[in-house]
Amino acid sequence: MNRTLHAAPKPPVRIVHLGLGAFHRSHQAWFTSQAGDAAEWGIAAFTGRRPDAALALAEQDGLFTLVERADSGDSFAVVGSIAEAVDGADVPRLAELVAAPATAMVTLTVTEAAYRLGADGQLDVNASDVAADLELLKSGTGNPSTPLGRLVFALAARRAAGTGPMAVVCCDNLANNGTVAHNAVTGLAAAWDADLAAWIEANVSFVSTSVDRITPRTTEADIAAVEAACGYHDNSPVVAEPFTNWVLSGDFPAGRPRWEDAGAVFVDHIEPFENRKLWLLNGAHSLLAYAGQLRGHTTVAEALADAECRKAVESFWDEAESNLSGAAAAGADLQIPAYRDALLARFSNARIAHHLAQIAMDGSTKLRMRAVPVLLAERAQGRSGAAAALMIAAWMDFTAAAEAFHDPLAAEVSAANTLEGAERVGALLALIDPALAADEAVVEFVAGLLGTFTAGS
Repeated sequence: MNRTLHAAPKPPVRIVHLGLGAFHRSHQAWFTSQAGDAAEWGIAAFTGRRPDAALALAEQDGLFTLVERADSGDSFAVVGSIAEAVDGADVPRLAELVAAPATAMVTLTVTEAAYRLGADGQLDVNASDVAADLELLKSGTGNPSTPLGRLVFALAARRAAGTGPMAVVCCDNLANNGTVAHNAVTGLAAAWDADLAAWIEANVSFVSTSVDRITPRTTEADIAAVEAACGYHDNSPVVAEPFTNWVLSGDFPAGRPRWEDAGAVFVDHIEPFENRKLWLLNGAHSLLAYAGQLRGHTTVAEALADAECRKAVESFWDEAESNLSGAAAAGADLQIPAYRDALLARFSNARIAHHLAQIAMDGSTKLRMRAVPVLLAERAQGRSGAAAALMIAAWMDFTAAAEAFHDPLAAEVSAANTLEGAERVGALLALIDPALAADEAVVEFVAGLLGTFTAGS
């Protein structure tokens, strides 16, 4: 029981990843390890805010155990695609790797909030961390601290090295995420160096993806379970559901792994698949996160077992499905009824402790993609959009009731919560969609839904 994961031959680094965390390891790293040409594709994965994950993985040569947790039991597999785990603060190493001729792409799981988009969908160059990074880039006196700043700095190194085109592959839960990444990266580059922005436009492709695999945080019990079942100690196992899905659209000018060997799908038009996932899976998750916690639940499975939460989810799915029908008519085989049935089964897997508090983070950013499009589409069709509006109202109630919450606009949310009535609702709506906030009928409608979910009701 005292054995550790053994060193194994490492594939050469050809992918640089920003956002080393559990989801990256259960998804992109797993897909890469399952590719038929996996021996040719190693990943150098950089952490975000803290070095902990890189330090832990480095102790075991980047190896980790993936635990697939089904209702029927667990299965275990060692994943070896991470060739190097690096503290995200090591920007010189990031620049060196991105500039290397062998590197074909940068993949991103940096969370929705890291793109620093305002409610208008554009990069907020006045955000304090973006402005600080921009000052560092212009002065050349230090290393950027945000994922965007670090990536732009590294792309400048690739340009200087003359090592040619590459892809940036966004794996965050954003609609048109390749376009979002493009706008954020080129926006920051243009604010620093117009020539660099032009080079990025000409040499960097931005690939859009839809990613899907429920991956809760690893617990001490999970670490102990791996040791008991496998006979070695792994300080960084990842637990995930058996289901996984990856849809990609875009160009890879320097090549890519054969991810299709593991089930990845490449399409010309990704938006219908993005919206199916963002609205049906992620939207339901956000609704359960806020409504479920207000009703005293802690996990997705617990909240879904609550009849009131289940009813709200089904109603939201009905609204979302009615606005995905156009994609089906255009030829996208979305199989929505089967997708909904699969989600119910996945959400009900009580052995996956997917905590609502984790899902509830960054609500002001997430609701822009998960609730607002459905609400706008419903109202454009002359319907109320009640279920989407209820998700927004539940978020408002949650931010007022929670002892603490994590959000890039936490200060603005807290300030809005000092107001009362329609003024408060309008101020909170303005943080996620100014047009909705300007519509008095919407403000009144959302205000009327406040208090729908209360513990014990």
